[in-house]
Amino acid sequence: MTGAPDQPLLDRPHGAAPRPRLLGLARRGRAASTDEQGDRGVLSTADRRRGSVRASMTFVHGFLFVGLVVAGLGPLLWLAKAAVTPTQDTLSQPFALWPNGVDWANLESAWNDIHIDQYFLNTIWVAAGSWFFQLLIATTAGYALSVLRPKYAPILNALVLATLFIPAVVLLVPLYLTILNPPVIGTSLLNTYWAVWLPAAANAFNILLVKRFFDGLPREVFEAAKTDGAGPFRVFWSIVLPMSKPILGVVSVFAVIAAWKDFLWPLLVLPDPAVQPLSVRLPAVQSQTELDVFLAALAISTLIPVVLFLLFQRLFLRGAGLGGAVKG
Repeated sequence: MTGAPDQPLLDRPHGAAPRPRLLGLARRGRAASTDEQGDRGVLSTADRRRGSVRASMTFVHGFLFVGLVVAGLGPLLWLAKAAVTPTQDTLSQPFALWPNGVDWANLESAWNDIHIDQYFLNTIWVAAGSWFFQLLIATTAGYALSVLRPKYAPILNALVLATLFIPAVVLLVPLYLTILNPPVIGTSLLNTYWAVWLPAAANAFNILLVKRFFDGLPREVFEAAKTDGAGPFRVFWSIVLPMSKPILGVVSVFAVIAAWKDFLWPLLVLPDPAVQPLSVRLPAVQSQTELDVFLAALAISTLIPVVLFLLFQRLFLRGAGLGGAVKG
Protein backbone atom coordinates (compact mmCIF):
# COMPACT_ATOMS: atom_id res chain seq x y z
CA MET A 1 0.00 0.00 0.00
CA THR A 2 1.24 3.45 -0.89
CA GLY A 3 0.07 5.07 2.35
CA ALA A 4 1.40 2.42 4.73
CA PRO A 5 4.23 3.38 7.05
CA ASP A 6 7.74 2.03 6.44
CA GLN A 7 8.20 -1.55 7.54
CA PRO A 8 10.72 -2.23 10.28
CA LEU A 9 14.01 -3.57 9.08
CA LEU A 10 13.44 -6.99 10.70
CA ASP A 11 9.91 -7.34 9.23
CA ARG A 12 10.88 -6.83 5.57
CA PRO A 13 11.12 -9.86 3.29
CA HIS A 14 14.51 -11.44 2.90
CA GLY A 15 16.57 -9.72 0.18
CA ALA A 16 14.51 -6.49 0.15
CA ALA A 17 16.58 -3.34 -0.18
CA PRO A 18 16.64 -1.01 2.85
CA ARG A 19 14.68 2.20 2.46
CA PRO A 20 16.52 5.51 1.96
CA ARG A 21 15.21 6.91 5.26
CA LEU A 22 16.68 3.97 7.21
CA LEU A 23 20.00 4.36 5.41
CA GLY A 24 20.13 8.01 6.38
CA LEU A 25 19.35 7.20 10.02
CA ALA A 26 22.07 4.55 10.05
CA ARG A 27 24.63 6.95 8.61
CA ARG A 28 23.72 9.64 11.11
CA GLY A 29 23.93 7.12 13.94
CA ARG A 30 27.38 5.99 12.88
CA ALA A 31 28.54 9.59 12.55
CA ALA A 32 27.20 10.42 16.01
CA SER A 33 28.92 7.37 17.46
CA THR A 34 32.22 8.43 15.83
CA ASP A 35 31.85 11.96 17.20
CA GLU A 36 31.18 10.62 20.69
CA GLN A 37 34.30 8.44 20.53
CA GLY A 38 36.39 11.35 19.35
CA ASP A 39 35.01 13.67 22.06
CA ARG A 40 35.70 11.32 24.92
CA GLY A 41 37.78 12.99 27.61
CA VAL A 42 37.60 15.83 30.08
CA LEU A 43 37.00 18.40 27.36
CA SER A 44 35.15 17.93 24.10
CA THR A 45 36.12 19.45 20.76
CA ALA A 46 33.44 22.10 21.13
CA ASP A 47 34.78 23.12 24.56
CA ARG A 48 38.30 23.40 23.21
CA ARG A 49 37.13 25.91 20.60
CA ARG A 50 36.00 28.33 23.29
CA GLY A 51 38.52 31.09 23.97
CA SER A 52 38.25 31.03 27.77
CA VAL A 53 38.71 27.25 27.93
CA ARG A 54 41.65 27.35 25.53
CA ALA A 55 43.34 30.11 27.55
CA SER A 56 42.85 28.29 30.85
CA MET A 57 44.19 25.03 29.41
CA THR A 58 47.25 26.84 28.03
CA PHE A 59 47.90 28.30 31.48
CA VAL A 60 47.53 24.90 33.15
CA HIS A 61 49.85 23.23 30.64
CA GLY A 62 52.45 25.95 31.07
CA PHE A 63 52.22 25.78 34.86
CA LEU A 64 52.65 22.00 34.87
CA PHE A 65 55.57 22.19 32.45
CA VAL A 66 57.40 24.78 34.56
CA GLY A 67 56.68 22.78 37.71
CA LEU A 68 58.07 19.60 36.21
CA VAL A 69 61.19 21.40 34.96
CA VAL A 70 61.82 22.97 38.36
CA ALA A 71 61.22 19.71 40.24
CA GLY A 72 63.26 17.60 37.83
CA LEU A 73 66.15 19.86 36.82
CA GLY A 74 66.16 22.31 39.73
CA PRO A 75 68.21 20.16 42.17
CA LEU A 76 70.73 19.19 39.47
CA LEU A 77 71.18 22.79 38.31
CA TRP A 78 71.55 24.03 41.89
CA LEU A 79 74.16 21.33 42.61
CA ALA A 80 76.09 22.32 39.49
CA LYS A 81 75.99 25.95 40.61
CA ALA A 82 77.01 25.15 44.19
CA ALA A 83 79.91 22.99 42.99
CA VAL A 84 81.76 26.09 41.79
CA THR A 85 80.55 28.46 44.53
CA PRO A 86 82.49 29.31 47.72
CA THR A 87 81.12 27.91 50.97
CA GLN A 88 80.22 31.31 52.44
CA ASP A 89 78.20 32.27 49.39
CA THR A 90 76.34 28.94 49.43
CA LEU A 91 75.45 29.37 53.13
CA SER A 92 74.53 33.07 53.02
CA GLN A 93 72.91 33.27 49.57
CA PRO A 94 72.09 29.72 48.46
CA PHE A 95 70.03 30.78 45.42
CA ALA A 96 72.22 33.64 44.19
CA LEU A 97 74.25 33.13 41.03
CA TRP A 98 77.87 33.52 42.14
CA PRO A 99 77.67 36.84 44.05
CA ASN A 100 81.47 36.80 44.65
CA GLY A 101 82.58 34.98 41.53
CA VAL A 102 83.14 31.37 40.49
CA ASP A 103 85.55 29.11 42.34
CA TRP A 104 86.71 26.49 39.84
CA ALA A 105 89.27 25.21 42.34
CA ASN A 106 86.50 23.25 44.07
CA LEU A 107 86.43 20.71 41.25
CA GLU A 108 90.21 20.30 41.33
CA SER A 109 90.23 19.91 45.11
CA ALA A 110 87.43 17.35 44.99
CA TRP A 111 89.23 15.37 42.29
CA ASN A 112 92.67 15.36 43.96
CA ASP A 113 92.24 15.90 47.72
CA ILE A 114 89.27 13.56 48.24
CA HIS A 115 90.64 11.14 45.62
CA ILE A 116 87.44 11.26 43.65
CA ASP A 117 89.35 9.90 40.68
CA GLN A 118 90.06 6.63 42.51
CA TYR A 119 86.54 6.24 43.90
CA PHE A 120 85.11 7.24 40.55
CA LEU A 121 87.04 4.44 38.87
CA ASN A 122 85.86 2.00 41.58
CA THR A 123 82.28 3.04 40.92
CA ILE A 124 82.69 2.46 37.19
CA TRP A 125 84.04 -1.04 37.86
CA VAL A 126 81.10 -1.82 40.17
CA ALA A 127 78.53 -0.46 37.71
CA ALA A 128 80.10 -2.10 34.65
CA GLY A 129 80.30 -5.53 36.27
CA SER A 130 76.77 -5.29 37.67
CA TRP A 131 75.48 -4.23 34.25
CA PHE A 132 77.18 -7.11 32.45
CA PHE A 133 76.06 -9.85 34.82
CA GLN A 134 72.51 -8.51 35.17
CA LEU A 135 72.16 -8.34 31.40
CA LEU A 136 73.66 -11.82 31.00
CA ILE A 137 71.36 -13.47 33.55
CA ALA A 138 68.24 -11.52 32.52
CA THR A 139 68.56 -12.28 28.80
CA THR A 140 69.52 -15.95 29.14
CA ALA A 141 66.87 -16.65 31.79
CA GLY A 142 64.22 -14.75 29.84
CA TYR A 143 65.18 -16.63 26.68
CA ALA A 144 64.89 -19.99 28.45
CA LEU A 145 61.51 -19.18 30.01
CA SER A 146 59.97 -17.49 26.97
CA VAL A 147 61.50 -19.07 23.84
CA LEU A 148 62.90 -22.47 24.82
CA ARG A 149 60.00 -23.16 27.23
CA PRO A 150 60.98 -26.44 28.90
CA LYS A 151 58.34 -28.49 30.68
CA TYR A 152 59.28 -27.05 34.06
CA ALA A 153 59.22 -23.43 32.79
CA PRO A 154 55.97 -22.54 34.66
CA ILE A 155 57.53 -23.75 37.92
CA LEU A 156 60.67 -21.68 37.33
CA ASN A 157 58.60 -18.66 36.40
CA ALA A 158 56.57 -18.99 39.60
CA LEU A 159 59.74 -19.33 41.70
CA VAL A 160 61.29 -16.25 40.11
CA LEU A 161 58.07 -14.30 40.67
CA ALA A 162 57.90 -15.46 44.30
CA THR A 163 61.30 -13.91 45.07
CA LEU A 164 59.84 -10.45 44.40
CA PHE A 165 57.69 -10.82 47.52
CA ILE A 166 60.72 -11.30 49.80
CA PRO A 167 61.94 -8.01 51.35
CA ALA A 168 65.50 -7.20 50.40
CA VAL A 169 66.52 -6.55 54.01
CA VAL A 170 65.67 -10.15 54.90
CA LEU A 171 68.31 -11.39 52.45
CA LEU A 172 71.19 -9.30 53.83
CA VAL A 173 72.40 -11.79 56.46
CA PRO A 174 72.14 -14.94 54.26
CA LEU A 175 73.85 -13.15 51.37
CA TYR A 176 76.61 -11.83 53.62
CA LEU A 177 77.28 -15.28 55.08
CA THR A 178 77.35 -16.73 51.57
CA ILE A 179 79.87 -14.10 50.42
CA LEU A 180 81.93 -14.67 53.56
CA ASN A 181 82.14 -18.43 52.95
CA PRO A 182 81.07 -19.40 49.41
CA PRO A 183 79.94 -23.03 49.14
CA VAL A 184 82.02 -23.99 46.08
CA ILE A 185 84.99 -21.63 46.07
CA GLY A 186 85.69 -21.81 49.80
CA THR A 187 87.51 -18.43 49.75
CA SER A 188 85.92 -15.27 51.09
CA LEU A 189 84.81 -12.75 48.47
CA LEU A 190 84.98 -9.75 50.81
CA ASN A 191 86.77 -6.71 49.37
CA THR A 192 86.34 -8.09 45.86
CA TYR A 193 83.92 -6.78 43.27
CA TRP A 194 82.54 -10.28 42.79
CA ALA A 195 80.76 -9.77 46.11
CA VAL A 196 78.75 -6.97 44.48
CA TRP A 197 78.41 -8.36 40.96
CA LEU A 198 77.10 -11.84 41.71
CA PRO A 199 74.22 -10.89 44.08
CA ALA A 200 73.21 -8.07 41.72
CA ALA A 201 73.02 -10.51 38.79
CA ALA A 202 70.16 -12.46 40.38
CA ASN A 203 67.55 -9.76 39.73
CA ALA A 204 64.08 -11.29 39.37
CA PHE A 205 62.54 -8.03 38.17
CA ASN A 206 64.89 -7.83 35.18
CA ILE A 207 64.30 -11.49 34.34
CA LEU A 208 60.51 -11.05 34.27
CA LEU A 209 60.85 -7.78 32.35
CA VAL A 210 62.94 -9.39 29.62
CA LYS A 211 60.71 -12.49 29.53
CA ARG A 212 57.65 -10.28 29.06
CA PHE A 213 59.34 -8.60 26.10
CA PHE A 214 60.45 -11.91 24.58
CA ASP A 215 56.86 -13.17 24.80
CA GLY A 216 55.87 -10.51 22.26
CA LEU A 217 58.47 -11.46 19.67
CA PRO A 218 57.12 -13.21 16.53
CA ARG A 219 57.39 -17.00 16.85
CA GLU A 220 57.41 -17.42 13.07
CA VAL A 221 60.95 -16.02 12.94
CA PHE A 222 62.16 -18.59 15.46
CA GLU A 223 60.51 -21.45 13.60
CA ALA A 224 62.01 -20.31 10.30
CA ALA A 225 65.48 -20.12 11.87
CA LYS A 226 65.13 -23.61 13.33
CA THR A 227 64.01 -24.90 9.93
CA ASP A 228 67.18 -23.44 8.40
CA GLY A 229 69.26 -25.36 10.95
CA ALA A 230 69.94 -22.67 13.55
CA GLY A 231 70.51 -23.98 17.06
CA PRO A 232 69.31 -22.41 20.34
CA PHE A 233 72.47 -20.33 20.78
CA ARG A 234 72.37 -19.06 17.17
CA VAL A 235 68.70 -18.09 17.55
CA PHE A 236 69.50 -16.28 20.78
CA TRP A 237 72.57 -14.43 19.49
CA SER A 238 71.56 -13.64 15.91
CA ILE A 239 67.79 -13.20 16.15
CA VAL A 240 66.54 -12.56 19.69
CA LEU A 241 69.19 -10.07 20.85
CA PRO A 242 69.11 -7.83 17.73
CA MET A 243 65.31 -7.63 18.03
CA SER A 244 65.50 -6.76 21.74
CA LYS A 245 67.45 -3.49 21.72
CA PRO A 246 64.67 -1.49 23.47
CA ILE A 247 64.45 -3.82 26.46
CA LEU A 248 68.23 -4.17 26.62
CA GLY A 249 68.47 -0.39 26.90
CA VAL A 250 65.89 -0.33 29.70
CA VAL A 251 67.63 -3.06 31.69
CA SER A 252 71.00 -1.36 31.14
CA VAL A 253 69.77 1.94 32.55
CA PHE A 254 68.14 0.23 35.53
CA ALA A 255 71.26 -1.84 36.26
CA VAL A 256 73.79 0.99 36.06
CA ILE A 257 71.74 3.47 38.07
CA ALA A 258 70.97 0.85 40.76
CA ALA A 259 74.66 -0.04 41.05
CA TRP A 260 75.69 3.63 41.02
CA LYS A 261 73.46 4.60 43.96
CA ASP A 262 73.66 1.41 46.04
CA PHE A 263 75.03 2.10 49.51
CA LEU A 264 74.26 -0.60 52.07
CA TRP A 265 75.50 -3.72 50.29
CA PRO A 266 78.84 -2.24 49.06
CA LEU A 267 79.37 -0.90 52.58
CA LEU A 268 79.04 -4.43 54.00
CA VAL A 269 81.10 -6.40 51.49
CA LEU A 270 83.72 -3.74 50.63
CA PRO A 271 85.08 -2.56 54.00
CA ASP A 272 88.44 -1.56 52.48
CA PRO A 273 88.30 2.17 51.49
CA ALA A 274 90.62 1.50 48.55
CA VAL A 275 87.91 -0.46 46.70
CA GLN A 276 84.79 1.39 47.85
CA PRO A 277 82.61 3.30 45.33
CA LEU A 278 81.51 6.90 45.56
CA SER A 279 78.18 6.06 47.19
CA VAL A 280 80.09 4.67 50.20
CA ARG A 281 83.08 7.00 50.38
CA LEU A 282 81.33 10.35 50.00
CA PRO A 283 79.28 10.04 53.23
CA ALA A 284 82.44 8.86 55.02
CA VAL A 285 84.47 11.96 54.07
CA GLN A 286 81.66 14.50 54.49
CA SER A 287 82.61 15.47 58.04
CA GLN A 288 86.25 16.06 57.02
CA THR A 289 85.61 18.13 53.90
CA GLU A 290 84.63 21.72 53.21
CA LEU A 291 81.06 22.16 52.00
CA ASP A 292 81.99 23.60 48.60
CA VAL A 293 84.48 20.81 47.89
CA PHE A 294 81.98 18.19 49.04
CA LEU A 295 79.27 19.62 46.78
CA ALA A 296 81.75 19.58 43.91
CA ALA A 297 82.39 15.88 44.62
CA LEU A 298 78.64 15.23 44.58
CA ALA A 299 78.31 17.02 41.26
CA ILE A 300 81.07 14.89 39.75
CA SER A 301 79.40 11.72 41.02
CA THR A 302 76.15 12.57 39.20
CA LEU A 303 77.76 12.98 35.77
CA ILE A 304 77.69 9.35 34.68
CA PRO A 305 73.97 8.67 35.44
CA VAL A 306 72.95 11.88 33.65
CA VAL A 307 75.12 11.19 30.61
CA LEU A 308 73.99 7.57 30.55
CA PHE A 309 70.33 8.55 30.46
CA LEU A 310 70.95 11.11 27.72
CA LEU A 311 72.67 8.47 25.61
CA PHE A 312 70.05 5.77 26.16
CA GLN A 313 66.92 7.92 26.42
CA ARG A 314 65.57 6.83 23.01
CA LEU A 315 65.94 3.14 23.82
CA PHE A 316 64.59 3.72 27.32
CA LEU A 317 61.49 5.56 26.17
CA ARG A 318 60.84 3.09 23.34
CA GLY A 319 61.20 0.10 25.64
CA ALA A 320 59.24 1.54 28.55
CA GLY A 321 55.99 0.48 26.93
CA LEU A 322 57.30 -3.06 26.42
CA GLY A 323 55.88 -3.14 22.93
CA GLY A 324 56.55 -5.85 20.39
CA ALA A 325 59.71 -5.82 18.32
CA VAL A 326 57.96 -6.15 14.95
CA LYS A 327 54.96 -4.20 13.75
CA GLY A 328 52.71 -5.98 11.30
